[in-house]
Amino acid sequence: MPRDALTVLRDVFGHQSFRGQQADVVEHVVGGGDAVVLFPTGAGKSMCYQIPAICRPGVGIVISPLIALMRDQVEALRQAGVEAAALNSSLSSEESADVRRKLRNGQLDLLYVAPERVATPGFANMLSGIDIALFAIDEAHCVSQWGHDFRPEYRELIHLVELFPGVPRIALTATADPTTRADIIERLGLEQAQVFTTSFDRPNISYSIVERDKPREQLLAFLAAHKGSSGIVYCLSRAKVEDTADWLSSKGIPALPYHAGLSPEIRSRNQDAFLKEENICVVATVAFGMGIDKPDVRYVAHMDLPASIEAYYQETGRGGRDGQPADAWMSYGMADVVQRRRMIDEGNAPDEVKRLEHGKLNALLGVCETAECRRKAILSHFGESHPGNCGNCDTCRSPVESWDGTEAAIKALAAIYRTGMRFGAAHVIDVLMGKETEKVTRFGHQHQKVFGQGSDLDAKVWQSVIRQLTASGLIVVDHANHGALTLGEGAHAVFKHERSVILRKDRPKKSIEVRRSLERAATVPPHALPLFEALREERTRIAKAQGVPPYVIFHDATLRAMALAVPRHPHDMLNLPGVGQAKLDRYGEAFLAVVKGHAA
Repeated sequence: MPRDALTVLRDVFGHQSFRGQQADVVEHVVGGGDAVVLFPTGAGKSMCYQIPAICRPGVGIVISPLIALMRDQVEALRQAGVEAAALNSSLSSEESADVRRKLRNGQLDLLYVAPERVATPGFANMLSGIDIALFAIDEAHCVSQWGHDFRPEYRELIHLVELFPGVPRIALTATADPTTRADIIERLGLEQAQVFTTSFDRPNISYSIVERDKPREQLLAFLAAHKGSSGIVYCLSRAKVEDTADWLSSKGIPALPYHAGLSPEIRSRNQDAFLKEENICVVATVAFGMGIDKPDVRYVAHMDLPASIEAYYQETGRGGRDGQPADAWMSYGMADVVQRRRMIDEGNAPDEVKRLEHGKLNALLGVCETAECRRKAILSHFGESHPGNCGNCDTCRSPVESWDGTEAAIKALAAIYRTGMRFGAAHVIDVLMGKETEKVTRFGHQHQKVFGQGSDLDAKVWQSVIRQLTASGLIVVDHANHGALTLGEGAHAVFKHERSVILRKDRPKKSIEVRRSLERAATVPPHALPLFEALREERTRIAKAQGVPPYVIFHDATLRAMALAVPRHPHDMLNLPGVGQAKLDRYGEAFLAVVKGHAA
C-alpha cells in the first residue's frame, strides 16, 4: 500500500484506515491498473478514484452523468482542500474558461465532465498535452442496455483506451446484476481489468413492503416515525408527484415536488432545499436521486412499484449513505403489476429487451410476494447468497404465514376460463363468491359450475390470490381487451395438479412500520444529545453562510463522534472520522468553541 495514499486518506479525508476492499482498489489504480468496482452505495466508491487521482501525477478525469452529482462532489472535495472542478452546461463562459485555464496550468487534481462532453471531438483536443492521472467512469451501469438507466453516450467511452493509451480506467457502479456486469466490461473494453466486488447487502437499510390499502394513510403512518428527518417519496407519474406533495404539505409535512416537467428553476430550488435543509420530504419521479450525494436520507418510500430489482435497490440505496439506520418502504398492489407489464408491452424496445424487462419485473414481484426474508430475495438477484433471517425486514421482524393455494388457484383460473377470459378481477371474484350482480346475470355466469365455488374465502383473500397469481404469470392481463384476465403459461399444469401453488397470507390492514423506526431513532446517547444538537446548529449556520449543504461541512457521523469524544484541542479533532487538516484549519476553532461553551 503506497504510504502517500494512506497519508491522503488521513490528512485530506480524515479517516484513519481504509474500509473493505478500498485499499486494494486504490493500490491497484495508483499502480496504473484498470479496475471495475462493484460496491454498494455507502461503501466508499468515490475514494477509490479520488485518492488515486490525488496520488498520481496529473489530473483525474471523472465522467459523471448528472450535474447535481458533480456539484456535490466538487464542493465536498474543495471543503477538504482538494483542487477540483466540473466542466458542464451550468457554467458561464467565464467560469468555463477559468476551469480550462486551471486544467492547462496543471492546477486541478480532479475534473468532472459529462459523458456527452467526452464524446465530442473537442474533448480529446482539450486534453492534448495534459498529464492525466486516470479516467473514472462513475455510474457505469449507464453503459449497459441491460442496466436500468441506459445512456447511449456511455458507449463512446470505449474510445478512451485508444485516445489515451496507458492511462488507467476505473468503472464504478452500486448496482449491477451478472448480465449487466458482463455488459459493462465488454462495452468499456475492460476485459483485462481487475474486478473488485463486495457484498451488496446494506444491513443498515430496513425493507418493508405493505399490501396497498388506503395508501395515503399508510404513507402518513410511515412518515410519522420520521418527523424532522430528510427523505424521498417516489411516485410513477408527474401528476401523482404533485398531488402527493400537496397532500403531505396539507398534513404538516414539509414536502416539495420534483419531476422533469417542472421548470429548471423550480427543480433546482427544490433540490437545493432538500440538500441544505434537514427535514425536507421530496416527492419525486425517478428523475430525482442518482445525482444526490446527501448522506443523511433517513427514509425512501415508494408509492408505486419500481421497474426492476436494480431500480428498487438503487432508489432505496439513496437512504442511509452515512451507514446509519434508514427505512425503505413500499405500498404495492394488483394495479402495479398491470401497469408495469403494460408499460413494457407497449414500449418501443426490441422483443429481446422486453423479455429481459419482464424477467426483471418478475424478480421484483417475487420480492414483493415472498414470505421469506426480503434481503435474501434481493441479494440472490445479484448472484449473492444470504442465509435469510436478517432481522431487518418486515418478513423477518414479523413473519407472515404461507398457505397451499393450489385449490384456490384452480378455482380462480377456472372462473377466468369459464367466463370467456373477457372480464377483470372484480367480476371474476363476484362469480367465485356467488354474487348475482347485474353483470353476472346479464352474461348468465350464475349458471357456470364455478359460480359460488369460492364462497369459503372473502373478497380480500380472492384479491390477494389473483394478485399473486398475476405476479407469478399464471394470470395475464390483456391490456388490449380492457384489462381482461386471461390464462398464462403454466396454468394448464396447475389444473392438472402437476404444479402446486404456495401463497402468502396478507397481513391485517394496519400499520406495522412505525414501531421499529421510533425504537431506532436515538442514534446518539442521551447524555451527548444536547452537544450533538448544538454542533448541528453550528454546522447549519456555517453552511447557510457559505450556501452549501450542511453535510459537506461535516457528516452527522463526524458530529456524533465529536459529541461523544468532547475534543478540547485541535489535535483531538484530527482523531475524529471525517476531519482532515483542511477542515480542521477551516472549522476547528468554531466547533471547539461550541464544545467548550457547552462544557462551561
